[in-house]
Amino acid sequence: MTTDMRRTALAMVAKGKGILAADESTGTIEKRFKSINVESTEPNRRAYRDMLFTAKGLEHHVSGVILYDETIRQSSHDGVPFAKLLASKGIIPGIKVDAGAKDLALCPGEKVTEGLDGLAKRCAEYVKLGAKFAKWRAVITIGRDMPTTTCIAGNAHALARYAAICQAAGLVPIVEPEVLMDGDHTIERCEEVTEWTLNAVYQALYINRVTLEETVLKPSMVISGKDCAKQAGVAEVAERTVRILKRCVPAAVAGIAFLSGGQSDETATEHLNAMNKAYAGELPWNLTFSYGRALQHPSLTTWKGAAANVAAAQAALLHRAHMNGLATKGQYKRELERQAA
Repeated sequence: MTTDMRRTALAMVAKGKGILAADESTGTIEKRFKSINVESTEPNRRAYRDMLFTAKGLEHHVSGVILYDETIRQSSHDGVPFAKLLASKGIIPGIKVDAGAKDLALCPGEKVTEGLDGLAKRCAEYVKLGAKFAKWRAVITIGRDMPTTTCIAGNAHALARYAAICQAAGLVPIVEPEVLMDGDHTIERCEEVTEWTLNAVYQALYINRVTLEETVLKPSMVISGKDCAKQAGVAEVAERTVRILKRCVPAAVAGIAFLSGGQSDETATEHLNAMNKAYAGELPWNLTFSYGRALQHPSLTTWKGAAANVAAAQAALLHRAHMNGLATKGQYKRELERQAA
């Protein structure tokens, strides 16, 4: 079975490359801009994305870019629509289609992602604007008496409905169930919750008739809660994460592109590298990355909103993309960071 969506899905997770998540909502990018004392205006947001997307050679390490609703309607400094600019470089344009995580009724402290209403119509418009894939993020919180079955089932159902609507419109769905690292839970508890979440998601995808070969999974890694007294090492994170993927993710899935989920730039790269180094040739899918902050942070802090800093900011982005590209092959080494510095 080789369809256009299957080809797109496989290209998104090609070895040596990963996906740049540049789909921050207006509220999220405002927080990022505040950290560098730049006002979050439409021209500034456009200039920032222009800096990212026009980086020369980005296509060597980045297979696709996830855009936000505003961004897919914007154009480069030279007047080329961003989706068209990316496609001209061989980078696949994608779009975030969810409406954000909202409070889950009767489940204090938990969220469910909204945005199914009108999604088919929005997907049809995004296809016309050049999108080839879509993204929907669900968040699962670990805490006292959390997650609940209500939260897991609700988010799995929403992810599956979204994926079915996307495939009907001709978009490859990135299925993103994120088990948050916020909290003091152990890595063992994270492993339990991740297994529960992924099993629920794949059952829901099956019920909703989603073609797995035309999907990409964007999971969180199995890691200790960020406030946990005992932080698991790189090898343990790799071992536990791969074990759960083997248990829960069907071989038919086109590939796996991890989210960074608040890990530091280099830690996210190290974890991905450890998995690919230790389990090379053992897995039915490529393990790659779909990072937002962990790819953009060095370039954002270098850019600072100034045109004079664009070249240096692009070099910082290319370095991180290159490091993560090496990690998809198990070829990353910490010394490469020092050499670049």
